Amino acid sequence: MARYELTQFASVRAILRNRWPQLVLQLVAVAGLLLVLLAALVGTPVGSRNFGVVAVWIGWWAVLMILAVPAAGRGWCAICPLPLPGEWLQRRSLLGPQGPAFGLGLRWPRRLRNLWPQNVIFAAVAVVSAVVLTQPRLTGLVLAGLILAAIAVSLVFERRSFCRYLCPVGGFIGLYAQAAPIGIRVKDTTVCASHREKTCYTGSDQGYGCPWQVYPGALARNSACGLCLECLRTCPHDNVAVVLRTPGSDLSGSSRRGLDEAFKGFLMLGSAAVYAAVMLGPWGALKSAAAAIGAWSWAGYAAGLLLFAFSVLPGTFLGAVLLGRRVSPSAASLRHVFSSLSAALVPLGLSAWVAFSLAFALVNLSYLWPALSDPMGWGWDLLGTAGVAWTPYLSSAVPGVQAMLLLGGLGWSAWVAVRMGRALNGDERIAWPVVGWCVLMTVGLLWLLVG
Repeated sequence: MARYELTQFASVRAILRNRWPQLVLQLVAVAGLLLVLLAALVGTPVGSRNFGVVAVWIGWWAVLMILAVPAAGRGWCAICPLPLPGEWLQRRSLLGPQGPAFGLGLRWPRRLRNLWPQNVIFAAVAVVSAVVLTQPRLTGLVLAGLILAAIAVSLVFERRSFCRYLCPVGGFIGLYAQAAPIGIRVKDTTVCASHREKTCYTGSDQGYGCPWQVYPGALARNSACGLCLECLRTCPHDNVAVVLRTPGSDLSGSSRRGLDEAFKGFLMLGSAAVYAAVMLGPWGALKSAAAAIGAWSWAGYAAGLLLFAFSVLPGTFLGAVLLGRRVSPSAASLRHVFSSLSAALVPLGLSAWVAFSLAFALVNLSYLWPALSDPMGWGWDLLGTAGVAWTPYLSSAVPGVQAMLLLGGLGWSAWVAVRMGRALNGDERIAWPVVGWCVLMTVGLLWLLVG
């Protein structure tokens, strides 16, 4: 598996070990978040004119899903402003270690050390997202709630427990970070084995112990690594590197997966399909139901989304797995085969989200220019763009690009499934029905997004 160490260059390593560049980016992100909160809570109630709504759900979301996650995985987590107030309180510092952490420092409950809490929180947000995306006050309240929750968790539990186990954004970024080419890995695992202090995990006067509660010496996937670079700063043997690898290197047969991760994949794929139908489709009744929170029509919409993500998709996928086991009997348990082959959901879901986000962003991007000139909706014209009318961009080119993205995701998913089948059984035939399932899902997504 090809890998190229970006930190082999002294200048790159020096920049990444220095805390100031990262802190500057964090402060910029915090300032942006404060502006978003101010605009969302006290600015115009018109969503398409409110900077909070437009900046978060059009600008930030597009950059995150189309560029940041596919290229850098959890790179956003290194500067995300949501957990920073709580983390700074916990550390009692903006830069290097300043002594014992502030707060109770409890371990996160063992039974909750999985993706199920994130799955539940993301599902709760998903069923109300059609309103949150258009109502500035709700956007502000959701963001403020996440900040307060992160502060509370930081003062009770150790390190970044909120990011690791609760953050709904971190959950889907972690899932799709496995497809990204950038990651942190140790250069030589024997050096880690002989290093008794394990400062990359416990911390030192050079840096904090891994905030994500991951031991870098055993790190095999990007999903739980927040790219915070603390291990790069604390390793006394210069044994940690930022590496560039073949995209999707984490999606191999060597890493065990749980049902929590499999259902995260179903939830994300199902949400992408439902969002495409609601926000880009021609079904007015569906849009109205998604927006009518509290009404019976909304209850039906929410139940449909949850049933589709948590029952229909995993149920049909299970049928494909069972058929594969009949084609090529396996000694591995059904649970293990199901969870392992669910790795194919990662490129399929990522391509669906990129395709959806591309269309959504280009349709709505022109709302950004008036919002930048008049962030509060108070009649300002700071940049001279307050009068720019809504105009969808590249409408004729988008369907073709979406089709290429979805077909590319299908090919990638088929490749992952076949590799997993060989790793599981030494016989790729066990994965063929799963490949067929991916084909059917891609056809459905093409119908929804491309028409």
